[in-house]
Amino acid sequence: QVQLVESGGGLVQPGGSLRLSCAASGSSISSYLMSWHRQGPGKERELVAFITRSGTTNYLSSVKGRFFISRNNVVSAVYLQMNSLNPEDTAVYYCKAELGSSVYWGQGTQVTVSA
Repeated sequence: QVQLVESGGGLVQPGGSLRLSCAASGSSISSYLMSWHRQGPGKERELVAFITRSGTTNYLSSVKGRFFISRNNVVSAVYLQMNSLNPEDTAVYYCKAELGSSVYWGQGTQVTVSA
C-alpha cells in the first residue's frame, strides 16, 4: 500500500509559479511510475506529466517548457514545478503512483490561477 499526500497548491496570479509536492508513505516509490494529473472545472482528469523510475519524463503539450516533474526516492517524494501559470492551469492536481496493477492516488491539491 502506498499513501500519497499532495501539498503546495493555492491561489497564484497569472505568470506566477507554484511547486507541488507529493509525499509518499507505506512503501518505497523507487520502482513506481509517478505522475501528476489535473482536473479543471467541468473537465475530465488529464495527465500532466510523468516520470519513470529511471527518470525519464514526459509532459502534456500545453505545459511543456513551463512545468517540470522530479522525484526524490530517498525521501519518497515527487514534485511538480509550475511556472508561467495561466488561468487554464486552474485545477485540482493529483499525484498517482503505478506499479503493475497497483495504482494509488492522492486526494489532490487545488491550484487556482487568477488575478
